[in-house]
Amino acid sequence: MKKKTHSIPESRNFETTLNAKNTHLFVLENKRGMQITLTDYGARLVSVLVPDKQGNLRDVVLGFDHIDAYIKADEPYYGATIGRFANRIRGGQFTLADGSHYQTTPNQGKDTLHGGAYGFHKRVWDRRVNSIEQEISFFLVSPDGEEGFPGTLSTCVTYRLTDDNEIQISYRAETTKTTVINLTNHAYFNLNGEDNETVLDHHLQIFATHYLPTDQDQLPLGVVAPVEQTPFDFLQPKPIGRDLAAENEQLRIGLGYDHCFVLDQQVSKSENGLKIYRAAMAKAPDSGIRLDVWTSEPAMQLYTTNVFSGKDRGKSGVYYVKNCGFALETQHFPDAPNLPIGPGTVLQPDEIFMSETRYCFSVEK
Repeated sequence: MKKKTHSIPESRNFETTLNAKNTHLFVLENKRGMQITLTDYGARLVSVLVPDKQGNLRDVVLGFDHIDAYIKADEPYYGATIGRFANRIRGGQFTLADGSHYQTTPNQGKDTLHGGAYGFHKRVWDRRVNSIEQEISFFLVSPDGEEGFPGTLSTCVTYRLTDDNEIQISYRAETTKTTVINLTNHAYFNLNGEDNETVLDHHLQIFATHYLPTDQDQLPLGVVAPVEQTPFDFLQPKPIGRDLAAENEQLRIGLGYDHCFVLDQQVSKSENGLKIYRAAMAKAPDSGIRLDVWTSEPAMQLYTTNVFSGKDRGKSGVYYVKNCGFALETQHFPDAPNLPIGPGTVLQPDEIFMSETRYCFSVEK
């Protein structure tokens, strides 16, 4: 039997009651031995164990072995489903086409980040273990007016673990009133294992010729800028840390990479009624683990844990510090309801929101 360098958390550590709902840990395993665990608190990924080039299992997602740690974490978004609106909304305000104006809950200065103070990441979702093996769905109803957003929004997120070592995440949502929506998953990856202290040696490729520069509040300026001849050029694989020390105003504002890339959407494949595009590739030289990201979303936020303080202690006992992980958050543009550019995020009552992202793991020896 292959040695496991990491193991899944214990289910009993995730059994508690929050807001009159019970929480649990769920385990999915495929025929190749890959294992993932999820919890209904935040409909989040807790662990992702994939084989490295020696055949040992490494947990490549940052997180905790006890639900209490998620509740008390300095960083609340580990592995979570983010909604109603991923990323930032300027001033927490937006106006719909009919003139209706809405104020959402500000939770980052005057702006709203990741759905507000009581976003989807803090909710206990209903769940159903599907008849299809290696698949689980979580359900959440967000009432009209919650965090200031209009319409009762019914959301389903399904995680599917395939025998090709892919995690497929499918989103579906409906609303009772015209609203805005932007959903994503907020997993932090370290392909050498979550107990490694840096990802700066990881090679990263992003299939995007343009990105969104931001102002001092990390909100888009409303222009699309080329990555060419900037530290944001990941068109060819390069170490994440190679250009972090460059003299660059955008890196200074974000304290590193915390920017939205506009995906080129050139290489695609159609399944389940959605066309998904190649978004990114990352690989770790030590473990040999490679991650390919595919998505139906038009953009992706790269974040390199720039403000991690070392307060959060992970599953293996290592404290999470700056640059110990990276997030690839597939989504629409930040502050999209207020921007003159990019695809819209409005959802009408007669429409169904659908989106899919795939994390595909393999090994390069």
